[in-house]
Amino acid sequence: MAHQRRVQLSTQRPTSTVCVLGTELSLDVCGSAPKDAIAFHVQGTPGVKLYVVHETQSVKLPSSVGRWPLAPGAEVLLAMDALSKDVGDEKVRISYFREAGGVPVGRAMLYLTCVEVSLDADTTRSGAVSRTLLDKTTWTWGPDGHGAILLVNCDRDDPKAETPDNRDTAIRSYADLKDMSQMVLRTRGPRTIFTGHRLVLHVDFGDADKVGVFYGGNSIALEEYKHVLGGSKLAYTVKPSRHQEESIFYVEGLAFPDVGFSGLVAFHITLLESPEKGLLETPIFTDTVVFRVAPWIMTPNTAAPLEVFVCSVDDNEDFVAAVGAVAEKAKCPLTVCPLLENRQDRWIQDEVEFGYVQAPHKTFPVVFDSPRDRGLKDFPVKSILGPDFGYVARQAPEGTSSLDSFGNLEVSPPVTVRGKEYPLGRILIGSSFPRFGGRRMAKAVKDFLVAQQVQAPVELFSDWLQVGHVDEFLSFVPAPDRKSFRLLLASPSACYQLLKEKQEEGFGEAVMFEGLEGVPKPTINEILANEGLRKFNNYVQSCISWNRDILKRALGLAEPDILDIPQLFHGDVASGAEAFFPDMVNMLVLGRHLGIPKPFGPLVGGQCCLEQRVRALLEPLGLTCTFIDDYFSYHILSGEVHCGTNVRRKPFAFKWWHMVP
Repeated sequence: MAHQRRVQLSTQRPTSTVCVLGTELSLDVCGSAPKDAIAFHVQGTPGVKLYVVHETQSVKLPSSVGRWPLAPGAEVLLAMDALSKDVGDEKVRISYFREAGGVPVGRAMLYLTCVEVSLDADTTRSGAVSRTLLDKTTWTWGPDGHGAILLVNCDRDDPKAETPDNRDTAIRSYADLKDMSQMVLRTRGPRTIFTGHRLVLHVDFGDADKVGVFYGGNSIALEEYKHVLGGSKLAYTVKPSRHQEESIFYVEGLAFPDVGFSGLVAFHITLLESPEKGLLETPIFTDTVVFRVAPWIMTPNTAAPLEVFVCSVDDNEDFVAAVGAVAEKAKCPLTVCPLLENRQDRWIQDEVEFGYVQAPHKTFPVVFDSPRDRGLKDFPVKSILGPDFGYVARQAPEGTSSLDSFGNLEVSPPVTVRGKEYPLGRILIGSSFPRFGGRRMAKAVKDFLVAQQVQAPVELFSDWLQVGHVDEFLSFVPAPDRKSFRLLLASPSACYQLLKEKQEEGFGEAVMFEGLEGVPKPTINEILANEGLRKFNNYVQSCISWNRDILKRALGLAEPDILDIPQLFHGDVASGAEAFFPDMVNMLVLGRHLGIPKPFGPLVGGQCCLEQRVRALLEPLGLTCTFIDDYFSYHILSGEVHCGTNVRRKPFAFKWWHMVP
């Protein structure tokens, strides 16, 4: 239904008003009728379409019918479909009658000016702003959805700037403008009409701190771009140019969806009529366009790698070289974070998570900085934030635990669960569930992840581990069949099965940790005879099995989608479990190339039986296994290869707005 506005008429003096293209005016014929009038006749010039709505037949009828009874509720509707050339160039006249056939007892005259006022954005998600018949006030998901999209402008295009671009109110470069979404105001019609009317661009009070709007008038000079909306600025008066029918505004997001912010923001353009001096202006037309702020999206480790990160610390030259060799095989560049920047903090997986933001006109990576804040605290801002590389962080005012490190933040590949599609996968975080009083991820971090909507998080039980990260017992690798991936789970029972097998084959005296100096070297027989170790691993297996069931339900997996990677843990229930030998699921996945912690398992026929088993599981999937010695540089410090590396990956080909959360 067209936007409709009521117009009061007068038989004392002519009335003038504006009709905005695409809207209807409802004329109050009864309110202006002289006393005792019983009928009316309505006439308009050729540019006006007139209809009469009559009480007894509440339908629109052409006004060409001669006279109409002046019954309660009678109204005249008018619309115009061509712009005026001059102010007041179209007219409507209403004549009132007391009796049939008599002369008019009064006339009301209305002078009309038709103008176009339209606020548009890329509601079709094509990458360009165009006029559309779509409802601009709603935003819908799915392949047939519509609605404009806004990026949080959280990169830093000017290397000299101290902060991300969304924390200032200046345009520093054309690159900065390219991160923003365009919003186009179209104003057509006689220019003089806008001297007696005011056009105001405004944003709702509750949204003002979520967006910034810049306007450069007709200029292309950067210094002409002014911050006109957002923050404390709720409204801006637009002065349509005499020579230009379009005004282009540039809109940036300042905040990601979060608790109390759905991500939807509305902008309005309102045409105000200026009455006589001393009276307030009155709104006569509003057009609204709604944007959704693009979510932050994580990439699973089955996505193609673009850049590998590793820290160089005092004792890990061999590790850095080994990671570099795997990166080279995968044809992936390696970025080494130097000691000066990492301050002896080697756990780069725990400090940051790489993701991205995407709109139809632009995609760029965004690093999510964890609240753990150790030696690597300044690295994301100082070394990653930059042109077309954004930054977001969440703090934990209640204090952080190990579960706030991002080894405890993973995402699955795309899955379908009981008919529901998750084309961007599901985020996996570890928690103290199902125990009470344990460690949990900070509320601010978890709330942020949930609010992004597109990767519905799943909570797993990880507090049974001493460090408490989900990457200590699970990983995903690409596969050529089934769901295009396999879930790898650490498995004490698979490890005991393998060791028992080797014992039965006569290798009971083969030892662990061959070649490592100063490390006790238990035999297969001793491990199998250690009742305390077995009992503890039965407990660990029950914890992992609990997670296996959650993962099967939440990701729609069947047993053939899961591979059990032999692994033992040690520790106690109070302090938590740690890997007994380097934890093989905690691996670096670079396409088909895997960098796996070297387990130093018992040698059988000159080969590590643990490595052989893992190769037998993974190589049939077309994967190449490289075992990396991380024993002294990472393992004994409670972490492994995955904990000590990080990967920026290719964004999904799937557009997030095509999904239905």
